[in-house]
Amino acid sequence: MAASTTFWEKLGFRKASGVSEAGWGQTLFAGLISLIYFLPVLLIIITSFKLQTEALAVPPKFFPTTFFGLIPEAYVFTPTLENFTSVFSRAFTTGAAAQSTGFDRFFFNSMFIAGSSVLLALVIGTLAAFGFSRYPLKGNDTYLFIILTTRMLPAIVVIIPIILMFRIVGLSGSYPGIIFLYTAFNLPFTIWMMKSFFDELSPDVEDAARIDGSSELRVFFKICLPQVIAGLAATFVFGLILTWNEFLFALLLTGVDTRTVPVAMNQAVAGGGIGVLWGLLAAIETLFLIPVFLVTFFLQNHLLRGVTFGTVKR
Repeated sequence: MAASTTFWEKLGFRKASGVSEAGWGQTLFAGLISLIYFLPVLLIIITSFKLQTEALAVPPKFFPTTFFGLIPEAYVFTPTLENFTSVFSRAFTTGAAAQSTGFDRFFFNSMFIAGSSVLLALVIGTLAAFGFSRYPLKGNDTYLFIILTTRMLPAIVVIIPIILMFRIVGLSGSYPGIIFLYTAFNLPFTIWMMKSFFDELSPDVEDAARIDGSSELRVFFKICLPQVIAGLAATFVFGLILTWNEFLFALLLTGVDTRTVPVAMNQAVAGGGIGVLWGLLAAIETLFLIPVFLVTFFLQNHLLRGVTFGTVKR
C-alpha cells in the first residue's frame, strides 16, 4: 500500500480514485480553476441572501453571521429569505399592498417552452441525423452545410422578417409560435451533433439485424438508438441551455401570458427610485439556475460520455 494512502487512512479519509489517478497537484489546480469559473455564480447566490444595504456595502460582505467572531464584522452579513419571497409577491410602490409578480407563470413558461422545443428538435433532428448518416444523398455534405448556415446567422439579422411572418400568420405571443421557432433554431445543432454519434457506430450489427429480418424502424429503435443515449443526453443539455438563456426572440415574440424569465427580469431592475434591487435580481438568477443545474446533475454521467464520444472507448 502506498505511503500517501496510508497517511490519509490514518487521518480518517479515503483517497478518491480520481485523486489517485491525477495526483494532488493536478487535482488542486483543477479545483482552483473551477473555483475561479464558479466565483461569479457564487457571488450571485450570496447576494441573493442579502438586504439591499448589505448588497451595496463597501467593503463587500461575503460571509453570513455564522462566521461572526472568525471574520471581521465589516465582512459579515445577516442572511435573509426576503428576496426569494419578493420574487413572487411584493409591493411595487412604497406603502402599497403586496401583489403577485407573475414569476410563477414566467418560470412555467421558460420550462415549458424550452423543454418542448428541445424535445421536439431532438425527435426530428435524431431521425434526420440517422438518415444523413446511414442513407447519404448525392451532395450530402452540401445539404449539411446549408443546414448549419441557418444556425450561423445572428438572431438580430433575422428578427425583422420573423416578426413580420409571425404577425401575418397570427403566431405572435403564442406558445406554438415561440416553440416552433426555437425548434427550428435547435435543429441544425441537433442534426450535426447526433449525426456525429451515429457515424461512430459500427454498421455490422445493423447489417446482421437486417439479415435476420429486422425492419429499418426496428434497427433504428432497438439497435442504434440505445447506443446513442449519451449523445441524446448531451444534445438535450446543450440545447436546453441555449434555449433557456435566449432573450431577443422571447422579448419580441412572446406576450404577457407567454413571457419567459429572461424577459421578465427587467421588472426587477427598476427599484422605485432607489436604483437596481441587486438582492432581488440575484434571487431571480439563483432560482433561474436551479432547473438547468438539476438536469445537468442527473444527466452528468451520460453528458460526460456524450462529449467524449469517439475519443474514449468503453
